[in-house]
Amino acid sequence: MIRNGIDNIDAYADLFRGRRLGLITAPTGLNAEFRSTIDILHEKFHLAAMFSPEHGVRGDLAAGALVDTYEDPATGVPVYSLYRKDSKRLTPEMLDAVDMVVYDIQDVGARYYTFIYTMLYALEDCARAGKPLVVLDRINPLNGVTVEGNVLKEGFTSFVGNYPLAVRYGLTAGEVAIMANSEMNLNAELHVVPCEGWNRKMTFPETGRAWIPPSMGIPRFHTALLYPGTCLFEGTNLSEGRGTTAPFELIGAPFVDAELLAKEMNAKGLPGVYFRPSYFKPTFSKHEGELCRGVYAHVLDERALRPVELGVELLFTVKKLFAEFVFLPPVKENGRPFIDLLCGDQAYRAESVDVPALLEQFREESRSFEVRKAQFHLYE
Repeated sequence: MIRNGIDNIDAYADLFRGRRLGLITAPTGLNAEFRSTIDILHEKFHLAAMFSPEHGVRGDLAAGALVDTYEDPATGVPVYSLYRKDSKRLTPEMLDAVDMVVYDIQDVGARYYTFIYTMLYALEDCARAGKPLVVLDRINPLNGVTVEGNVLKEGFTSFVGNYPLAVRYGLTAGEVAIMANSEMNLNAELHVVPCEGWNRKMTFPETGRAWIPPSMGIPRFHTALLYPGTCLFEGTNLSEGRGTTAPFELIGAPFVDAELLAKEMNAKGLPGVYFRPSYFKPTFSKHEGELCRGVYAHVLDERALRPVELGVELLFTVKKLFAEFVFLPPVKENGRPFIDLLCGDQAYRAESVDVPALLEQFREESRSFEVRKAQFHLYE
């Protein structure tokens, strides 16, 4: 049985007993019996406050929706927002209400996924306030071995990339916290309640656990596996499949020739994937209500698939084939285009891109990151 940190909570009871706990969690904060971490901490210890990331602690808010402070109806515990317009951090007033902050959210192992920065912000805020942070660790669903993509560059930080990680970084949330605490010299009082039974080579299907969507945009494991590559289309005028039943698996736009794109992509012989011509109408987000033409990326071999390389190849194939393709402008005035924030670099917008050379550069950065991260491994 593969156990996450919350499944081992009783062995660490002395860490929590007698303290006012503040919990950062989401719908994935469940133990192996599907009991909520909220309910477990509320029953066993003193849950004094909750801090809500994107989507809310119960998962009832859409991607990007701001969160207001409210009272959790099931427990009566106040919930403070970590997804506000002006800030995504713990305030001194929030931290005054607790003696310890606990983090329990399932990560997807991709640099763009914002929950990891909610954790790292909390680590910094707790360090400044002299409050301990406990990470209830969870397995990395993509495995803890494979590293892909470039490393975030200085000057390209944002809430979709706020720490120099590779795109697919092969670490658990607890390991990322330990790495950041060391490399940033935060000196936070950090505790990690570890997983049990997981080894680094395991992908999620091998754990035998039920898939709980980390957010509404990641409904299946294959979605999470493709996400490190196909999330790049959030920085373009193509639909990344939001508003369909297959986000990040369906990619397209009204101006795409589905048959041509599928033919071009399959001719590349990328490992572990087949591209099927597809047609869809998003019910929300980009091209809402319009017929989009594109491809469905079918995962054929989970271990062979290299999603970042898939995403880069697909991006530049679309750019080459269809003149209507554009990168989206910056969200904020004088800000960087979103594709730069996702890339952690401006390489994708260079006037001329040698895709094989770019991918080789990414592989070199991945190899360096593999060496850098190894000293922070908690699991074999």
